[in-house]
Amino acid sequence: MKTSILRQLIAFPALLALLAALHAYGRASSASDAPAPAPIVNADLVLGVGQSLSLGPGASLRLDRVNDSRCKTGAVCVWAGYISFSFTLSDAKGDVSFVLARDMPNGSSTALQHGLNFTLGELEPAAPPALHTTVPDYKVSLHVANQATAPQQAN
Repeated sequence: MKTSILRQLIAFPALLALLAALHAYGRASSASDAPAPAPIVNADLVLGVGQSLSLGPGASLRLDRVNDSRCKTGAVCVWAGYISFSFTLSDAKGDVSFVLARDMPNGSSTALQHGLNFTLGELEPAAPPALHTTVPDYKVSLHVANQATAPQQAN
């Protein structure tokens, strides 16, 4: 009988602690399910490889990589090639990766991600690098706008 009472004295507080933890977890997860404020963006940005910029509260954009397969200056090529830019958008909805490109088959110079419209702008350097030179420090400009304010553009 003493074992039964002792077991109840230990099990009851443990059960109460478990219920309190579950209640707190439920409140925390329902608070985090609330939509985060959307970034207010209608701007022109310039990014270098590996650089991130803030788009508003809790949102940022990073240029992860540049893929430049354009024909190098001074080279003889069978095709012109293309240049593409890999980005990661991070916000309350999570991380999403997307690619913007020029002259890439089935590529696009615009993308719509998490309610934001991204449009490719200028590239620095604009011309492909010369044959047998180091990879340049690319910089790309792009226009970022909320979906409601984004101009409709063709690729």
